[in-house]
Amino acid sequence: MMARPARLRPDEILEIWQPRTRVGRMVKEGQITSIDEIFKRNLPILEPEIVDVLLPDLDHEIIDATIVQKMTDAGRITRFRVTVVVGNHDGYVGLGKGKARQYRMAVEKALRNAKLNITPVRRGCGSWECTCGEPHSVPFTVRGKSGSVEVVLKPAPKGTGLVAGDVAKKVLQMAGIRDVWTFTKGETRTSYNFARATYLALRATYKFVTPLEWTRA
Repeated sequence: MMARPARLRPDEILEIWQPRTRVGRMVKEGQITSIDEIFKRNLPILEPEIVDVLLPDLDHEIIDATIVQKMTDAGRITRFRVTVVVGNHDGYVGLGKGKARQYRMAVEKALRNAKLNITPVRRGCGSWECTCGEPHSVPFTVRGKSGSVEVVLKPAPKGTGLVAGDVAKKVLQMAGIRDVWTFTKGETRTSYNFARATYLALRATYKFVTPLEWTRA
């Protein structure tokens, strides 16, 4: 197993980071101090260092790693394809895919793309069987589709756990979801499509505001 690279502290990243975008400069200058502010202002995240600084407790896990081949005029080219999910186990999750001839480079590309695809997840207790009001599940039914795979997430009462496949479980755990019912259709053996469909379903939770958040919206 490949050793994980040493994680820099946010102050160390700020010291060596040379931002190339307006949002990056605002983060380095202290004008933006939280990841929530970026999404509330609908600003684009185009540099992974933004996520490194604002979400220092971000964790990652490799979902899938395969070898792919392509025929060219120079012959057969073999590369690694890696899928990575990132999250802070508390309402933020991202998914990325990377290809490279070296495994480590593929992981780094996938990790970078996952950070750029970071998205907030609105959690709650949408189950009529529970109604505890704690953010342990999804607040309402959401759907996500990638390729032939379609994933439906439904609120579940506390103690149900993650009723989902192994790939979907990893994505849900990274987002901080502890209880949920899932229904899937399509070729779920395709790990990337299965993970992306779950990720898109979680991202859909942020498109609506629940009645509990009307006063804060």
